[in-house]
Amino acid sequence: MHSISTAPPPRRHPEQVAFNRSELTRILGVYGHFVAAGEWRDYAIDYLEDAAVFSIFRKASEVPLYRIEKRPRLARKQGAYLIVSMTGAVLKRGHDLGQVLRVFDRQKLKLAT
Repeated sequence: MHSISTAPPPRRHPEQVAFNRSELTRILGVYGHFVAAGEWRDYAIDYLEDAAVFSIFRKASEVPLYRIEKRPRLARKQGAYLIVSMTGAVLKRGHDLGQVLRVFDRQKLKLAT
């Protein structure tokens, strides 16, 4: 008799979530404005299985002031993009990154005055 072994099907590794070039261009545009104003000094980008995170720091040794996150699993519900403050509060979320980044427009106006 021959025994047939049934091996489990190979696991599919989920795609790692990342920002594409146009998303990074938009984020870095906002970031550059605040760096030029002396408000922000450093950033970090983390690519996780379920999210891509752009963290913004006033100083490298601090906790991030803001996190800009891309979570594709939430795209159909609340939107894939969200901005989280250092306290963990969600400041803005939505389907369009440009709309979500407008949360920083108020701060740009404060810097201009």
